[in-house]
Parts: sequence; C-alpha cells; structure tokens
Amino acid sequence: MKHTCTTFLAGKAATLDGSTLICRQEDYGNAFDPQRFVVVDPKDQPLHYASKTTKFTLELPDNPLKYTSVPDADDSAGVFAAGGINAANVAMTATETATTNARVLGADPYNTESGIGEEDFVVLVLPYIKSAREGVKRLGHLLEQYGTYESNGIAFSDHDEVWYFETIGGHHWAAQKIPDDAYVIAPNQFNIADYDFESDSSMYSADLPTFIKQHHLNPEHGLNLREIFGSRTASDARYNYPRAWYVQRLLSDEAEQQPTDQDLPFICHPKHKLAIEDVKQAMSSHFQQTDYDPYGHGPVNERQKYRPIALNRNLEIHMLQIRNHVPDSIAGVHWLAFGPNTFNAVVPFYANIDDTPAPYKNTTGDFDLQNMYWLTHTIAALGDQNYQRYEMMEEAFEQTVVAACRQLQEQMDAKAADIEDQSLLSAELTKTNEKMAQISLNESTKLLGKMVKEAFKNEKLQY
Repeated sequence: MKHTCTTFLAGKAATLDGSTLICRQEDYGNAFDPQRFVVVDPKDQPLHYASKTTKFTLELPDNPLKYTSVPDADDSAGVFAAGGINAANVAMTATETATTNARVLGADPYNTESGIGEEDFVVLVLPYIKSAREGVKRLGHLLEQYGTYESNGIAFSDHDEVWYFETIGGHHWAAQKIPDDAYVIAPNQFNIADYDFESDSSMYSADLPTFIKQHHLNPEHGLNLREIFGSRTASDARYNYPRAWYVQRLLSDEAEQQPTDQDLPFICHPKHKLAIEDVKQAMSSHFQQTDYDPYGHGPVNERQKYRPIALNRNLEIHMLQIRNHVPDSIAGVHWLAFGPNTFNAVVPFYANIDDTPAPYKNTTGDFDLQNMYWLTHTIAALGDQNYQRYEMMEEAFEQTVVAACRQLQEQMDAKAADIEDQSLLSAELTKTNEKMAQISLNESTKLLGKMVKEAFKNEKLQY
C-alpha cells in the first residue's frame, strides 16, 4: 500500500474546456519507489491473476481493452498500476489511502488473507469497463465477493461522469457521482459526506443501509458517511484536513474555514472554471502565503505544522482528462509528471498510443539522468536546499514545458482530423508523445544545469 496520496476530481462543467478530470498525487514513504509509464496491450493483460500481497487469484475475461498505467518499476511486490485511461476513454485512479474506525472494522473486518487492494484494483477493473458507472459496479462486485485488506478511495471518469468510490470495512462500499459543476479535493480520510441512498448519483453495496442500522453506526439523524465510517483523530487534524482546507481556500475563496476544521465540504464549487494549470498549482501546494509553508518565513514552529500536498515523498502525479471537444480517438489525455511537485511539469500524453516514451518507460532502480523519475528527483533534491533561490527558475521551466507540449497537442489535434486509419493515427500520437517527452527531458536538464551554476555562486569553499 502506498503510504499517502491526494486526489482531485472535477466535473465537465467545472473545467475550462468541458473535460472531465480525475487526478491523483501518488506518494510513498521516505524511500525511493521508481515509477514507469506504460501502455498495456490486450495480449499482455494476464488471463490468470494472482496477487502478491494476499492469496487472491482470479480468472480474468479474455476481451480486455488497451490501457495506460503508471506501475512500479520493480513489480516484485505487485503491479500497483496507479491509474490510466482505457481504449473506451474511461479513466481510473486507485487508490487514495483512507481512514476508518473500530466500530466499522469490528462489524466487517478486513480480509487480510485473500482480499484485494491497491496492488490489484486497476488491473482487475480498468481493462473491462466502458463507462465510469461500469467501473463502480465491477469494483463493487469484486469487493463484495472477495473483500479488501485496507481502506481506500478510487475514482472513475468518462466523457460525462466522474465518480468517487470508497471502501467500507472489509466488504462494503459506497460511491457518489460528482456534480458536473463541482470539484473534490480528497486527502487521506474517508471523504464522502452527505449521502442519499435514493439518488441516481449514489451507488453502494446492496446491504449497506441494513449494515448501518444493524450495527448502530450512525451517530446523527441524517446520513453523513464520513461521520459513520471515517475517523476524527489528532493525526487527521494535522495530516488530512489542512490539505483540503488550503485547496478549497485557493479555488473557492473559503476564507472562513480553518486548517483543522473537521467538517470541510466534500463537494465544492470553484470560483472560476478550472484549467489543468490551476489543478497542477493546487496539487503542488505547500501552504504558500501562510505561516505553514516549510519554505516560508512564518514562525519556525508553524512552518511544518501541517502536512502539505507537495513534499519529498511525491512519486508521480497523473491527471486523467477525457476531452469533449475533440473526436473520441484523441479524447483521452494522460497528463503525467514524476517526482516532487515543487520541481516538475506535467506532460499531456495522448492515451490512444502504441508505446510510451523511453525517458518515462525505462525506469529502473539505478540512478539515471536520462530517466525522468531520477532527473526530477535530482532537481528537487537540489531545489529543496534553497527554494527561494530557484523558485522563479522552476516557474519559468514549468511554463516552458507545458506551453511547448500544448503547442504540439494543438498541432496534432488538427492533424488527427485528416487521419481516418486508426492504426496510423495511434502511430502519429505515439510520435507526438515522444516529442513531448523529449521537450520535458531537455528542459529539465537545462533547469538542472542552471541550478548547479547558481549553487556554485554560493559555495562555502571559496577564497
């Protein structure tokens, strides 16, 4: 299980171009866990699946779809595919580590012997679904039948809908459709709040209402799933709530809220329609312009009081965009960046491709500056030593990369309209991704060079 993550979701009426968007910052412990970007061809999808975390096994359907994913470079502990977009333009991200409480686990314990979890979810679900709702139903069925060994949040999206799904105990679950005009920021807690079992925007395990009643789990007159299934601990107050507080403050101007507020809304509405750049800014936040910024000038005892979204344990960020203003063949965009978000730039990789670029695919455990995972971590390691010195360099770098890649995307979108042969189109999209990856690699290398030169101006061994 990845130790920590942060999830961001946006409905199609909340985004600048009418896309749906599901995004997750994947984090880990204070050790390296190299990541890769791959596309899984149907012939490479296993027919017999065996988990490496538990004794779970399953025979899979023989008609999988192609899909992108971001697995661990070392698969000895499992695939951990993280998230991706399939050939039907359905996106999935898994998982957001969540919290629960002893009442729930006493009534429905985890299945640690043969359950499924983060290692398994994407591989078991994404290749076999053609809508976000299908994703919710397939994962829900698997959880009811086999159970899970952890508490997690999962997101699905397609052209029209965005769904957030949370596991409950060992075998229960609930999912909520995000309103088209809304966004969600979900840290490591049980996030779904006000709920309606009768709504078309709700799906849940069949016996969930009975389960709540039978085990006397609801402390309120209404139905707040966060109250019923979540936690309210001291660690939540410093680790989870502040991340949601800061993003809601940034995107919705929620000035009256406090970092430790326990009842921050799940469904939020932005003050303006959101661009990819707005979401990346939010997911790169470390409490800027507050006393809690580790790079800031606030009181020393305040600077690391709360856990930010951007930190050294960021592995990768994927922003899975399903566009509605272009043909289906180019609708899926798997935005991706490796490493700490303070010093990376997301690249808009097309999902309908034959292969992924070498700097993002060929990651190993060996340090290699020709690989984006290691290059970004090197930049961040140097940049963290004096953030203010390099901040403007990073901002210019990020704008350069995203602008250049967006220009290639605009050109390829226009070119795609004249390509009827789908195999030829996939080949052209693959080539465009290669060009984007090269831009990212080149500009990252330039940034590292500038930072090294700047650092040498302030070396202590001078005379």
